[in-house]
Formats: sequence, C-alpha cells, structure tokens
Amino acid sequence: MADQLFDSGEVEPEPSGVPAVGPDAPLAARMRPRSLDEVVGQDHILAPGTALRGAVEAGRPHSAILYGPPGSGKTTLARIIAATSDGAFEEESAVNAGRAEIRAVIARAEDRQKHGRRTVLFLDEIHRFNKAQQDALLPAVESGVLTLIGATTENPYFEVNSALISRSQIYELQPLGPEEIRTLLERALADYERGVAGQVEVDPEALTALAERVSGDARAALSALERLAAAGGQAGIPEVEDALQAQAIAYDKGGDHHYDYISAWIKATRGSDPDASLYYLAVMIEGGEDPRFIARRMVILASEDIGNADPQALVVATSAAAAVDRVGLPEAALNLAQAATYLALAPKSNASYAAINAAREEVRRNGPKLPPAHLRDSHYAGAKQLGRGEGYVYPHDVDGGVSGQSLMPEGLEGLRFYEPTRYGFEAELARRREAAAKIREKGSNQAENS
Repeated sequence: MADQLFDSGEVEPEPSGVPAVGPDAPLAARMRPRSLDEVVGQDHILAPGTALRGAVEAGRPHSAILYGPPGSGKTTLARIIAATSDGAFEEESAVNAGRAEIRAVIARAEDRQKHGRRTVLFLDEIHRFNKAQQDALLPAVESGVLTLIGATTENPYFEVNSALISRSQIYELQPLGPEEIRTLLERALADYERGVAGQVEVDPEALTALAERVSGDARAALSALERLAAAGGQAGIPEVEDALQAQAIAYDKGGDHHYDYISAWIKATRGSDPDASLYYLAVMIEGGEDPRFIARRMVILASEDIGNADPQALVVATSAAAAVDRVGLPEAALNLAQAATYLALAPKSNASYAAINAAREEVRRNGPKLPPAHLRDSHYAGAKQLGRGEGYVYPHDVDGGVSGQSLMPEGLEGLRFYEPTRYGFEAELARRREAAAKIREKGSNQAENS
C-alpha cells in the first residue's frame, strides 16, 4: 500500500491511435473503421501491395499528408496508421492549436524519443496553419522526433509549405462512391453494438437515394441515418429527404473546388458541351461562387477559345459580365446561363491566343525591332528631317484599301503569327488575310524591281 502511495515512477497512459468511443458518441464516430480491413474504398492507396499499406502493416509509418474531401476517411486512416505503430498518438486541429500547443507536443515527443518510442502527430486541417506555424514543425519532422500525418481538404501543393511537402508523402483520397457509401450504411444497420440495428428499417430504394445524395461524404450519410434511427419505424424516400435536410453542396469557394469546378467549366465549354457547361455552372452558383469571377472567366474564354471564329462571343461574354454587376444573384444566373450556352455552341478557335503568345515570345527572345521609318511618328518638328513617315502609303488612297508596303520591322518581313482556322467567321478572315498578303507581296516585288 505504502509503495503504491509513494511510487513516483508511474506515468500517465499514452494516447492510443484509435481513441475509445462511448455509446453516446455520434454514429459516424462509433462506426469509424478500426483497421485497414474495415476501410471501405481508397484501394488506389490501400490495396495489398501499395506502399502505404505496406508501411502501415509493418508498423513503420512515414510522414504523410492526406488530401481529400470531407468524409473520405482522412481522420480514420490517420488513427489506423498510428494504432498500428508502436508509438504514441497525438491529435491536434489547426483550427484550435497554436505554436504553444505544437511546442508542447514536440517536447513530449522528444521525451518519448529518449526512451526509444516514436510519436505520431495527426494534424487535422493542416492548411489552416500559416507559414510560421508550419515551419515550427520542420525540425521535429526532419529529425524523426515526430511522424507527421496532416489532413487537408485543400490541395497541399497550394496550401502547405514546400519544405513540409518535400518531407512527406502526399496521398489523395477520393470521394466514396454510392456503392461504397451504401456498404457503410448497411454495416451500421446490421451492427447492434456500434450501429443502429433494430432501431430503424430503411427501404432499399431509400437507402440507395441516401447513398447517392451525400456526394461521397460518409460522415454525412451516417449522420442522416442516425436521424432516421432516432425517429424509428420504417423510413422511405420522404423520410430520407427530411433527414438530409437540404444537404449542403460540397464546394469551397476559397479553396480547391474553386479551381476544380471553374477548370471543369472551361473545359466543358471549350469542348462544346452546353449541358456539361451548365452543370458545372450550377455547382458553382449553388456553392456560393462569386458570379463576377465566373463572368470574368467567360470573357477570357470568349477570346482564348473562340476568338474570331465567332467575334460575337466576346460581345455576349462582356454583356453578361456587365449584367452580373448590374443585376446580381439570383437573377444573374440567367445571364450566366445564356452566355454559357452561347459560348459552348460557338465555333472554336485559339488562333488569336496562339498568335499573341508567338508574337510575345519573338519579342522576348530577340528583343523589340524598330518599325520601318515610313511607319514611325511624323507629327513633330524635325520628323521630316529624320525621314519619319516618308513614303508612307495611306491605305484609303489605294484601290482595295490595302497598300503593298512592308509593315514589319526590317528582317522580320514575311513572319506570320496569326494563322486563322477554317471554323466559323475565321474562315472569312483567312480569305481576307491571304488576299491582303498577296497585295503586299506584289508591292514588295515591285519595290525590289524598281
């Protein structure tokens, strides 16, 4: 008894990789997989033979950043990784933790290292740490004091310091598919200990609808099932709709989705699919994207991907942008939809885009060349003595409105940047270009022979 009272060698139990979950915890927490064999989906990184699975099974985790949408299993995987190692597990959220909390974690990890024990730190929402906070982790990660498992919904290449990225393996988790979500729901419906077996019966059709409506978010699916279980009885589609409670659109206008969906919209519109263009536009609008940002991208696309194949496209896009500024949402969605469908179905040409890039590259590579003397400014005293403007042929004085003079700097005669396509109105511009080129060529030959 006395020995027990005065024993100073006792230490607090170390945190485990999978914290104990009580019966009153949310269903999503109770049903959280406890081993790799219970994990549903993510076969691209967890299938037998993959590097991550091999490291986990060997109990030798490495620093990693888990990147994926909400409910894809980042926290679950981090805890399983920690549980299979022989180290202690520390968990912090970048939302609440500051440099003081991280210093305390590192101090405990250093103490464990002295006794030959590793520490796994799971840092949720690592993208919310600023550069200084992320930098504070570097020495501990580099020296092996900590094995860092970061989780983020944002693209780590945008939001995490390159130094940390270089010392970590990036694993991208995919949204779960409807069948995988359904598997998790069925597992919860059959589990009397951790799940809701015997508390509710869900019609197969309603279960399918629930699995399809949560956008791959397992947590959202299990939360909805928990609400159904609380109501009890038989649940059909109306009950599922009520439990979902207008499921929020999975869209972060300040992060990765902002870029992914505008990229998809651009590519769908460039690919002349008005329905896909409207779909991605709808996701952005419903997700709260700034309509002015969408309108600006429309104006850019009108010149970059349509150009002179349909010059009216730029008029439509700029008009839509002006309308968005004047009208605002929700009505501005109509202006954006009109522009999106027009742009999608317009003939496409990137000839102007390619032409200005080629011209700029020529200037960057070889420097600017002065224009010929007859094109230079002659509206000042002394210009005539310098030969400025001498011999310039005014096109409006020439039959056809095209002079035969060379208009490029010396040494660049005949250089072509703009190559019109045969699509839409640009085919007419190609015809006009060739006609003008022939006139200039004729004038050049006459000048050489005179």
